[in-house]
This record gives sequence, structure tokens and C-alpha cells, in this order.
Amino acid sequence: MKVSYNELWKILIDKNMNKKDLAEKVSLAPATIAKMGRGEFVSMEILYRIGKKLDVDFADMVSIVNG
Repeated sequence: MKVSYNELWKILIDKNMNKKDLAEKVSLAPATIAKMGRGEFVSMEILYRIGKKLDVDFADMVSIVNG
């Protein structure tokens, strides 16, 4: 099972941000952004921090991909 962060990437586009801006705003390591780009799991704490900074909920950022 994988996760998709496509909704998060769309939110960034809507807010005129890129992944580097997100990493700086939320203090994320480049490795964390890379994991998200590959559809790998990240901690709930990371998702919480992103949600707080961007004013979105978990369901607005992540979806489960079967297969």
C-alpha cells in the first residue's frame, strides 16, 4: 500500500509555493520531501506540522493508493 500526496502538491500550486518553500516553511529535511515525492509514509507529526502551516486537514493532503 502506498500513499499519494498529489492533493498536497495541488495545494502548493494554489498557494504559489514549491516543495522547497514548503520545506523551509515547515522545517522539513530534503529527505522527507523526497519520501513524499515517492509516495512513502511520513510521520503524523510531519503531516500535522504541514497542516497547521497551510491551514489544511490530513484528508486534504493525503490519500491511500491501493496496489
